[in-house]
Amino acid sequence: MPCTGLQLQVLGGVYVPFSGIVKHISGQSSETTKDHKSIASAGYNFGMDTYALHVAMAALVGASLVAVSAYHMHRKTLSQLLEFAQAMERERGDAEEYEVSAQHLKRSGADKRRKHSRLKNIANFRRESASLPDVTAISREIDGEEKRNGPLLVDGIPAGLARLHTLPEGRSVGHANSTGRPAHVIRPTSPKSPVASAFESVEGSDDEDNLTDNSKLDTSGPEGKSLYQNLPEDNVNGSQMPIPAPSMIRSHSVSGDLHGVQPDPIAADILRKEPEHETFVQLKITPNEAPLPDEVEAYLVLQECLGLRESYVFREHIAPWEKEVTSKATTPKPIQNPFHFSSEPKSDHFFQMEDGVVQVYPTKDSRVKLFPVADATAFFTDLHYILRVIAAGNIRTVCHHRLVLLEQKFNLHLMLNADREFLAQKSAPHRDFYNVRKVDTHVHHSACMNQKHLLRFIKSKLRKEPDEVVIFRDGTYLTLKEVFESLDLTGYDLNVDLLDVHADKSTFHRFDKFNLKYNPCGQSRLREIFLKQDNLIQGRFLAELTKQVFSDLMASKYQMAEYRISIYGRKQSEWDQLASWIVNNELCSENVVWLIQIPRLYNVYKEMGIVTSFQNMLDNIFLPLFEVTVDPDSHPQLHLFLKQVVGLDLVDDESKPERRPTKHMPTPAQWTNIFNPAFSYYVYYCYANLYTLNKLRESKGMSTIKFRPHAGEAGDIDHLAATFLTAHNIAHGINLRKSPVLQYLYYLAQIGLAMSPLSNNSLFLDYHRNPFPMFFLRGLNVSLSTDDPLQIHLTKEPLVEEYSIAASVWKLSSCDLCEIARNSVLQSGFSHALKSHWIGNEYYKRGPEGNDIHKTNVPHIRVEFRHMIWKEEMQQIYLSAAKIPEEVDK
Repeated sequence: MPCTGLQLQVLGGVYVPFSGIVKHISGQSSETTKDHKSIASAGYNFGMDTYALHVAMAALVGASLVAVSAYHMHRKTLSQLLEFAQAMERERGDAEEYEVSAQHLKRSGADKRRKHSRLKNIANFRRESASLPDVTAISREIDGEEKRNGPLLVDGIPAGLARLHTLPEGRSVGHANSTGRPAHVIRPTSPKSPVASAFESVEGSDDEDNLTDNSKLDTSGPEGKSLYQNLPEDNVNGSQMPIPAPSMIRSHSVSGDLHGVQPDPIAADILRKEPEHETFVQLKITPNEAPLPDEVEAYLVLQECLGLRESYVFREHIAPWEKEVTSKATTPKPIQNPFHFSSEPKSDHFFQMEDGVVQVYPTKDSRVKLFPVADATAFFTDLHYILRVIAAGNIRTVCHHRLVLLEQKFNLHLMLNADREFLAQKSAPHRDFYNVRKVDTHVHHSACMNQKHLLRFIKSKLRKEPDEVVIFRDGTYLTLKEVFESLDLTGYDLNVDLLDVHADKSTFHRFDKFNLKYNPCGQSRLREIFLKQDNLIQGRFLAELTKQVFSDLMASKYQMAEYRISIYGRKQSEWDQLASWIVNNELCSENVVWLIQIPRLYNVYKEMGIVTSFQNMLDNIFLPLFEVTVDPDSHPQLHLFLKQVVGLDLVDDESKPERRPTKHMPTPAQWTNIFNPAFSYYVYYCYANLYTLNKLRESKGMSTIKFRPHAGEAGDIDHLAATFLTAHNIAHGINLRKSPVLQYLYYLAQIGLAMSPLSNNSLFLDYHRNPFPMFFLRGLNVSLSTDDPLQIHLTKEPLVEEYSIAASVWKLSSCDLCEIARNSVLQSGFSHALKSHWIGNEYYKRGPEGNDIHKTNVPHIRVEFRHMIWKEEMQQIYLSAAKIPEEVDK
């Protein structure tokens, strides 16, 4: 800012006009100033002397004023500091007197409030001097907070962690006082759970950090007890649920650093904590009043539906964890020679096919059925009953309300306990999402590699084995080089785009085009050479490719797969060919088990003249299995292969229109027309024969095979009704979103759903419309799987790719991912010994007793919540008379 006249800079930036200083010193009036100006204009020499005198006088007087002002301000500040120190000493003495008795505590509290008022007045008085900073504010904040509340919480330490205890110098442990008002804690940020809807109201808000949430605050009081433990039982907002936590072998260590450098407080406190909080906020929002008559009627019908399922599903008489006794300290040892065959005696059982179902008798002359199974008439009658139930309006309403309530309960659980779950995971040593076991519960073997892997393998074979005779076409044997020459291709020409095996927009709602993607470069001959096991080279290329995929799984260590391989039912020798391929190429891995998939292609075989009736197809599929069970020596390689088979699957396009079957349907021997039977028709006859086979194999001490078909990817809702009655787990199940009754029944029965959102995105349902996150919120037993990595995925680890995309799109937290991974192990068909090693020795128990956070990285809080809500729903359905099993289904 411009100024007139001479100015002097004093007091660090304050400019004082020269004329003002002269006026202040001499005390003269404005007329005197005018006289000075007239004298200055009288003569040049005289004016210069006057100017110099004025400058000297102004400098002397200005310096004196500065010195006097600084002295007074310094004295005033020292007086305030001394007074504040005396007040703090008096307060410390009073605080020590508080501990004498409760009466003294109350009296001292009044004195403390008076002192606080006096200190407040002192602070206000001190702030009147605005020219200097408030030098006592920091001292008061640190000393006061530490004396009242113990150690000061450092910004950045998440709520719930143990404080880093540091005592003032010269103070003993006995003088540490933790009473007083709680210190302010900044709410930590933790990964959000799938359900961003639970937090969308504050997401992105400037006031988000100022929100108060009990789940974000440190709830530990004196002696480490939770502040929530004394809540009344009828607390409507929530109460604390104690959870037993296994102790960690981890002790405090004193830093030996001579310079006194302490470890990072955040990391140190996390490592010193137990891997699980003792309490969590338990929701108590289940109404206590009796259900309405309409609800009671609906609950009785749902009870009957669950009872029908229990009457159909095969359960082992002796659970696997009762058969095998595993050691808690040892890792399961791999089988030294999995393909060594030892002869076993033939049993006297006699079996024969009757009306599409194999019946087993003790001897050939006996007429007593050892393992009776429900006939087709009874099954289709029960199926139609289920279909009537899911169409009833009042039952749909009740189930919809229960499902929405389940979803909102989980949202509330996350709002109250998400940070506790996150801290429990951080406290578990070594484990995170990457090194917990996860199983790809639904993947087809012929597409188990990614497209880049297949391309490298084809180029490698074309370079190393160009003269290998690989195919017989048009009356001529062709070498690999000649095959590519006939296609006018070279190894240099090949790339991923030319391979053209990746699904794109053209495959959406076109299952036929999706199946054509199995043909590399659009050529069926390349599929026969590289992706088939029954070819001229006896599947050698596919076996080598499979071993490379096995090696990748072994290298990842924590990823497993259940590969589905096809039996078509065209001839009985298919079983021996497949078993021979497995055994001769020694395709065995601890990371892999096999499922048999049966394509529903009767109409194709009928038109080709391969089969004459549906009964021929059933004979080709099941009779060899009964033969090898009764007499293992009849099919030794098949006997060895079946030890690795854990499930039976049904596959094909579910979107094809079909006629719903009735109880008056023709038997398989009478089904001689060219039309394909309905899905539920396939389901019953596969289920019935597999049920009898499993009963026979169990009676002989052999492994059993579970029914785990594809269902609910497309098509009618009756597919899911049929699998509800018969299946252990299913693949896909996205059509459950269309039926609240079936969805609720699947939840109550905890039927496993191996879902593949990326595969659905390429075929039937856009990713953002996939019901997986909704199913997960509501507590359905869901897992993530890849389906067809060759057509769907782009990376070397397709299963991790599936998890990562789901986590990104649906905002799944680390706890959510680990829970899904744990579900995948429970759904899988791996042995009891491996499951015990992977997810805990008591994995088969329901609730937190069956969870080991050191192996699953799933907090007990989450498992306890899921189990508690499921029990409440079961009690609701059974009108408080439910018998809750302590173990998962066999």
